Parts: sequence; C-alpha cells; structure tokens
Amino acid sequence: MEEKNLESIMGLIMFGGNAKSDAMEAIAAAKEGNIKLADQKIEDAKASLVEAHRAQTGLLTQEAQGDHMTVTLLTVHAQDHLMTSIAFTDLAKELVDVYRRIEEK
Repeated sequence: MEEKNLESIMGLIMFGGNAKSDAMEAIAAAKEGNIKLADQKIEDAKASLVEAHRAQTGLLTQEAQGDHMTVTLLTVHAQDHLMTSIAFTDLAKELVDVYRRIEEK
C-alpha cells in the first residue's frame, strides 16, 4: 500500500475515533447537566469528522482520476470506523438536545 494512501486511511481511523470519543463525552457531560461542555464536545466531534472527510475525499478523488488502490481490510475498517462515528455523533446530538430540554424545565 502506498504511503499516501496509508496516511489517508489512518486519518479516517484517527479522526473517526476522535469524533466518536468526543460524542461520547458530549453525552456524558449532558447527562451530568453540563450542556455547555456537551455542546463544545459535539463541535469537537464535528471538526474531527470534517478532517476525516478530507482524508476520505482525497481517496475518492484519486479513485475518480483513475488511480485505483487495492482495497484491504484496513481500508474497509477505516471506512467502517468513519461511518460508525458519523452515526454515533448524530445520535449524540439528539441525546444532548433531549438533556437540554430536561435542563430547561
């Protein structure tokens, strides 16, 4: 596997993992009543997802230009990691909103 592809794949895994961790911390903060921290953690998760998407876009652009790469288990894992992190962050946003409504009452 080419080094540039490996860097992109590792970026997907790293930034996806960061997003999921931040989303989990957002839920924990909201559960404790710290909505301000929860909102910040959601923003941090979204920023990590932007970085992961940049890595993914690089790979997709390369593919679209005809520079095909061999798909390995690591590549599949990276994509799975990103998609799970996106879904988890979306769910965390919803949970933080639920806790926000509880705090406002």
